[in-house]
Amino acid sequence: MKAFSWCAIAMLTVCSIAIAGERTEELKFELPEPYFGGTPLDYFGSNLEEPNYKKRPPFPVAAGTTNVAKGKTVTSSVAKPEYGKLEMLVDGDKHYQQESLLGLSEGVQWIQIDLGAAHTLYAFALWHFHEGDRVYFDVVVRVSDDPEFKSFSEVFNNDHDNSAKLNEGKDKEYIESYKGKFIDMKEAKGRYVRFYSNGNTSDNFNNYVEAAVFGIPAK
Repeated sequence: MKAFSWCAIAMLTVCSIAIAGERTEELKFELPEPYFGGTPLDYFGSNLEEPNYKKRPPFPVAAGTTNVAKGKTVTSSVAKPEYGKLEMLVDGDKHYQQESLLGLSEGVQWIQIDLGAAHTLYAFALWHFHEGDRVYFDVVVRVSDDPEFKSFSEVFNNDHDNSAKLNEGKDKEYIESYKGKFIDMKEAKGRYVRFYSNGNTSDNFNNYVEAAVFGIPAK
């Protein structure tokens, strides 16, 4: 009887470990108010994806997954933004109005979020300026345990012609909308998330409204 009990306990332990890492919940987060109007987009690129007006399909994540970027420390490639404050990137405000907007100067620039500790990352959602249709160029997203990013995992790169000198990417350019850009991070592990851009179809600045990183503490 004792042997059977120990065997049962062992089996339950193995099952619990397996279940702990399974994606058993659907990721849910609030979208901002959509913007209606604005100047139609006068841009066509060979790497531009078709607009998708369908609802985002369910995305499974592990139990306990949250936006681990909210309220965390944000740094950037510039000493001071052109307008807005860096902490606005992770304050939960996804609105398209000017007072919600953070802007970095021209050229290839990056923003980095320190999650405080290593996490297993499931998804990344990014909102650039979405008052009207725009395309932001050379969007690249990387994860690392090194704040200098001397080594990293790359989870998104649409710099198809390597104009930003960050390596040639295979992902598509996309039109900004209230849905943001949703990226599967494929359970990358790291403490820091850094993302780049290189101007947009309306001007040469690098605009951001909000970023969300969905994950759980890495074990």
